[in-house]
Amino acid sequence: MNDSSWGAPHGAGYAGAWPPPDQGPLPAGPAYDGRDAQHTRPMPVVPDFPDAGRDAEDHSGGEHREDRDQGAARPGGPLFRDEMPQEPMPTPPPSGDPTPQPSARPGPPQKKRAGRDLRAAIGVGVGLGAVIVVSLFLVKAVFVGVIAVAVVVGLWELTSRLEERKQIKAPLVPLAVGGAAMVVAGYVRGAEGAWVAMALTALAVLVWRMTERPEGYLRDVTAGVFAAFYVPFLATFVALMLTADDGPERVITFLLLTVVSDTGAYAVGWRFGKHKLAPRISPGKTREGLLGAVSFAMAVGALCMQFLIDGGTWWQGLLIGLAVAVSATLGDLGESMIKRDLGIKDMGTLLPGHGGIMDRLDSLLPTAPVVWLLLVLFVGSG
Repeated sequence: MNDSSWGAPHGAGYAGAWPPPDQGPLPAGPAYDGRDAQHTRPMPVVPDFPDAGRDAEDHSGGEHREDRDQGAARPGGPLFRDEMPQEPMPTPPPSGDPTPQPSARPGPPQKKRAGRDLRAAIGVGVGLGAVIVVSLFLVKAVFVGVIAVAVVVGLWELTSRLEERKQIKAPLVPLAVGGAAMVVAGYVRGAEGAWVAMALTALAVLVWRMTERPEGYLRDVTAGVFAAFYVPFLATFVALMLTADDGPERVITFLLLTVVSDTGAYAVGWRFGKHKLAPRISPGKTREGLLGAVSFAMAVGALCMQFLIDGGTWWQGLLIGLAVAVSATLGDLGESMIKRDLGIKDMGTLLPGHGGIMDRLDSLLPTAPVVWLLLVLFVGSG
């Protein structure tokens, strides 16, 4: 048979067995009429899968490709946004079976639960408090060392997260050395020593970063100077409090007010919180929690100023407590902004139930200069 017979009308070509034994599969052509039906092979039955016959559906009056793809992206969902899923009807038990079927209606709302391991958090908090109290009242210099260690660990956590999440390489070595020196200088030489150490630390960050390639230099040194101010410089004000004659009592007042403010905000907000304080920054904080922080801090501040601080009075404690509640809340929100920008929940995992060191310093760091300043204004530098 020649090639022209393939284009001939039906019946004008090969009249033998179909298809011819020496020919391959026929090319696509017009459909065959009923006279050739006995020569065709039956098509296998194809299961009706959602993706089967995609092109056929698109050209045979079925659903459009866009509609089908949208349906595949939301299996079992409503076809339109205004359709609400109906509550399934409970299945009646079969006849003769006295066992009732479970109801499809949801049960009563569950009680609120804390987001962290409270036992671990309390245990770590008690341990840290013991270390602080023992070092604070034993030898002042030992407590200065505790501050320096906390600063170095906090810098390590902050710079590590910056590099992991944003590829920002703030130089840790000059920050750690300068940060520890900043705390010691503040204790030995006062505020003037702290400022000088801060300036030298910033200069060391600029020079240290010059040993690497220039790409990202401005970004890295900016982060380094920010870290030097945020962690060690603010922590230096705790060492400045310690230089007074009643330095341990001032530090205890500062720590108590900050911890009580955080505790009051958590307790009142967890129990009564309904109105969000800053939902875009920290959805867990509420206005009721802020009121709890203010109330707790003012009450404890009045007691501390009346009985712990030489020359202090209760009304001064009320003002200090109010200022601490505000600064501690702003400090917590500030670190929440940093962690949201980095896309992390905690700065570290060093403290079970708390996160990292920076997760405990978030409200302490901005509160330290506020308490130091108000104590100097009310009772002097001591």
